[in-house]
This record gives sequence, C-alpha cells and structure tokens, in this order.
Amino acid sequence: MSSAKDIRTTFLEYFASHGHEIVSSSPLVPQNDPTLMFTNAGMVQFKNLFTGLETTGFNRAVTSQKCVRAGGKHNDLENVGYTARHHTFFEMLGNFSFGDYFKDMAIELAWNLITKEYGLPKDRLLVTVYHEDDEAANLWKKIAGIGDDRIIRIATSDNFWAMGDTGPCGPCSEIFFDHGDHIPGGPPGSPDEDGDRFIEIWNLVFMQFEQTPEERLSLPSPSIDTGMGLERIAAVLQGKHDNYDIDMMRALVEASADVSNTDPDGEKSVSHRVVADHLRATSFLIADGVLPSNEGRGYVLRRIMRRAMRHLHQLGCADPVMYRLVPSLVAEMGGHYPELGRAQPLITETLKLEETRFKETLGRGLRLLNEEIEGKEPGGVLDGATAFKLYDTYGFPLDLTQDFMRGYGWGVDTDAFDSAMAAQKAAARKAWSGSGDSATEAIWLDLGDRLGSTEFLGYTS
Repeated sequence: MSSAKDIRTTFLEYFASHGHEIVSSSPLVPQNDPTLMFTNAGMVQFKNLFTGLETTGFNRAVTSQKCVRAGGKHNDLENVGYTARHHTFFEMLGNFSFGDYFKDMAIELAWNLITKEYGLPKDRLLVTVYHEDDEAANLWKKIAGIGDDRIIRIATSDNFWAMGDTGPCGPCSEIFFDHGDHIPGGPPGSPDEDGDRFIEIWNLVFMQFEQTPEERLSLPSPSIDTGMGLERIAAVLQGKHDNYDIDMMRALVEASADVSNTDPDGEKSVSHRVVADHLRATSFLIADGVLPSNEGRGYVLRRIMRRAMRHLHQLGCADPVMYRLVPSLVAEMGGHYPELGRAQPLITETLKLEETRFKETLGRGLRLLNEEIEGKEPGGVLDGATAFKLYDTYGFPLDLTQDFMRGYGWGVDTDAFDSAMAAQKAAARKAWSGSGDSATEAIWLDLGDRLGSTEFLGYTS
C-alpha cells in the first residue's frame, strides 16, 4: 500500500523527470487575487502566468497545493464529516504548462502516471470530454487505447472551465476510476452519477480560448492546468471508498478518538471526521498568518474551529483538547510543509485560548438548543430568533447551530435568522450618528466666542 506521502512524492518526481519545475505550495491567503477568500486550487498562484501578466523562468510546473474551501462560492463546510469526500482542507496535485505542451502531451503524461507509476488497471478507467472536443476524444483513443464506450461526452459546464466571465477558458477532460458494479452509482452524466462507484480522480483543463465581453477567441499559446486531489487518489490506491480511511486522515481520526477516549468507528465517527478535517484547516490557516476574529478570513477560521470544538464537547471532552492534536498533524504533514512545524507553538496556543473562551458559553448555548428539541420528533425547524440569540449571545455561528440540529433531524429557519441579523445591523447604523465631530466643533467655537484666546501654559501646569 502506498502512503499518501509516497503518492505525493511520486507525483512531484514524475513530472520533475519530464521537465517540470517543482514549485512550493503558495500560502492559503492568495497573494495575487483579492477576489478570493482562500487559495482553492493549484492554478491560483499561476493565474498571472496564464493571463500573460507575468513571465517566469520555466514553462512547466508541478505542485502539491494547500487548498481551503470554506466560505464564499466554494464552501464544503456543512458537508464535512457526513460524506466520504468533502473537506475544508485538501491537497491539490497539479501539473501546468504555460504555452508549452498541450492536449496530446497532457493526456500522455497523465495516462502513463496513473497506469504505470501508480499501477491502476486500464480497464477500470474511463474519461469524460466536453461534447464538442473531438480532438481530446481522438487523443484518448490514440494514446490510451480507450474505446468510445469509455469516453463520455458532457455538454455542461462541468467539462468547460472558465477563470471568470472573461479571461482564459477551455474544455476539460476528467479521469474516473470504476470501483466495480458491486458499488452503487452510475457513470458521469447519468442520473445516479453521485454514487460511489465512479470516482473522479483527475481533471485536465485545456486552456485554449480567451473569453472577451463580446466573443470567444483562440489563445495564441494554449496552456494546461490539471488538478488531482491527493486524498481522492490515495483512497483509490489504498483500496478505500472513503477519504477519511486513508493513512494520513486515519491517523488524525484516531488521535481524536484517543484524546476523547471514544471509539473512532462507533456512533461518534462523524465527530472524529469533523475534528480531523478541521484540525488541518485551522492549523494550516494559522500557519499562513490567519488568526481568529469576527470578520473576513479570521471569522471563517473561527467558524471552523468552533465547529470542531463543539464536536469535541459532544465527545465528552470537558476541558480544551484540540490543541493536543497538533503534534499528530505535524507528524503526518510537517515533513512536506515545514511551515507547520515552525508555527506549531502559535497554532497550539491559539487553539487552546479559543477553546477555553468558547467553552465558557458553549455549554449554555447547547442547553438552550437541547431545551428547544426536548421531547419533540425529528423533522422540526428551529426558529430564526433562537438561532440568532445563539449567534449574538453565545457566539454560535449559524452553521454550527445547523450542524447541531442536523444531528437530530432538524433544520433551521435561516430566512428568519437573516432578518434578525439585518434588523440588528440596521439598528446599529441608526444608533450611530457619526463621529460627533460636528457637534464637538460647535461647542469649541461657542467657547471661543465667549472666552476669547487663551495662553497655553504647557502640559505640566
């Protein structure tokens, strides 16, 4: 069995042997894109290379990129712990060509890696192409020997990538692994494509167009952007159907079970999965300079932390314990990401302080929630006023309340919550009538008129 560390190393070294520059992961706070909350894909640090705004000394690159998807357009927070493949933090393996090779070599490199280096059986692989991309379909037949029955044409945006409303764009080709007909689920593009049988492991993006406000033009130098989730490919190579069962994640799940003295696979398994994922997200965010606060990136960090801390509380941890999990994370990932080890004291202290503070109100907030659902059947909806009270008084982010209620089969009236939030903001704006400078100025002018000029005698008089 290949470890996740070995899979990462094999990927980087394979592309390095084919002329790619190994580029370190960029920070989770994007350095060149103010529109992004967090780095959420491998291509983010190369965006200016793709658009031609910058140049570099290499035209091929390979990375293992730290990514966070929580907050904003890409937000997987509410699903983490409940599904096999949702994460707030994950690693994106990717190879990139900046005007160098294009579809033929991208397909050949990908196919040889997964079938020769990783040893995946060819008859268990199928691919999708954009429905108009005959070139890619023919290349898959020629290079990989894949028949038409395993090349699926997709007409939706799932197989056409765009950087935004304008800018570079192009068709995609995704590689899927078939776990076998004993696993529920249909192929991509089918009504039951969300099952666990066919798992996407790699997305190859062929950037060949430039979208302007008026038309779509061909790029003079087409480029390649690919992305493969480390956790996904590790699950396939380790024979797992759940990302949380791979060696790297399992170590963190078991660490959570150890500190809470509970079974990692019992009825509390969702909580351990949440803790394992959120430990990674919070630690890497802190290592990259994000600290908990009540706005922006800091608030997203606090939401993730508090969600994990609530689950630890549910596991029976009366005292702060999340900080005690940091050494396990550093042991698993600090070798490739040395910034994690350097920031370990800061991560530890931040988690301990935050959990200590949150514990002060967590118990009272949970008692309020328990009172709301006591003796009631599943399927209810928590009123928005109570959800807002939890947010305003006890520091419960809305998604934390939703997560708690989900465990009892309840929903939350988010519309009423939003209305209460808007009403509070409106009241705050109404109560704030400015800095008071104009009123203060009138007082001083009136005093000046009555008293005339005075002599300044210094600060020590």
